[in-house]
Amino acid sequence: MKIYVRNTTRRERLNLRALKSEARKLLSSVVADPQTSLSLSLIGDAAMRRLNREYRGKDRPTDVLSFGVQQRGALQPRRGTGARERSLGDVVISVDTARRQALGYGASLDEELRRLLIHGLLHLMGHDHERPSQRARMRAEERRLAALIGLRWPY
Repeated sequence: MKIYVRNTTRRERLNLRALKSEARKLLSSVVADPQTSLSLSLIGDAAMRRLNREYRGKDRPTDVLSFGVQQRGALQPRRGTGARERSLGDVVISVDTARRQALGYGASLDEELRRLLIHGLLHLMGHDHERPSQRARMRAEERRLAALIGLRWPY
């Protein structure tokens, strides 16, 4: 399992090593193929607002967006190597929104980033929360994954 992390925020001192390690543990819990990769981007509200407007038609920032790869089964060459991997997709988190939400929940920013990582990963796996039955299944899986990494759920 390979996790690619990109952090465009510079104001926060984020523990990217721990986040990457937990992302790898979460990914291996939901995907059996060890050649699977996941990209995680940490951005600010301005960039998130642009993405949300472009891809969802909503002109405001949101906490997390997930972008799945069109052909999940296709093996892609990894840059600079002959190795091949399957990219599950990208999870993009607004650190600014995560910080505000964490304050509202009485949680740390680290906890909220992990919660949003779980939520985004589950969207990549096909989970949704539009209907009550979908929401119940997704929440159960969120709780399971949170327990896997020692994250209290809900706040």
